[in-house]
Amino acid sequence: MTGAVDEVVKAQLVAHLLEHAVMRGDYTLKSGRKSTWFIDAKQTACRPEAMLLVADAVLSVAPESTTAIGGLTMGADPLAYVAAAVAATRGRPIKVFSVRKEAKDHGGGGRIAGALDPGDKVVLTEDATTRGTSLLEAARVVRDLGADPILLCALVDRGGTCGAMAAAEGLRFAAIVTAEDLGFGYEGD
Repeated sequence: MTGAVDEVVKAQLVAHLLEHAVMRGDYTLKSGRKSTWFIDAKQTACRPEAMLLVADAVLSVAPESTTAIGGLTMGADPLAYVAAAVAATRGRPIKVFSVRKEAKDHGGGGRIAGALDPGDKVVLTEDATTRGTSLLEAARVVRDLGADPILLCALVDRGGTCGAMAAAEGLRFAAIVTAEDLGFGYEGD
């Protein structure tokens, strides 16, 4: 069963996100919708003072059966790589990989870069999600390889719709921090 994020870790992540990642103004989201705020969650996931917080949070929700972690590159990479590295120091070996946006037509080809094998139990990560499309795309790629996505995990859920979309495809979703935790309403469809 998936655990819960420690409340102290979550509070520290919320504070860090508000200081370094949340921007206010007029923004156009990937979906084309307008918003008065934007979050560049990589500003938290990629800063050394927050990396262990991110890893602790991701590992706390990752089921013990997890054998691989990754997702659609670039949004997944900071979370997946730091979580796998910290897990290794704790005697919890977890492979890490990235899903390319397009299949590579040379070398080994395909969309997977890194260590992912058929049968792996996979946690898919994303720095921030509004609708969940990147997480669901990564889940389809992982399934096509013969691995089993067991959890979709976002550092920040700004949309509030990913959980229902994941459930419709038989997947579980965990958000470390929500838009509401940051003082905003959800901006889902």
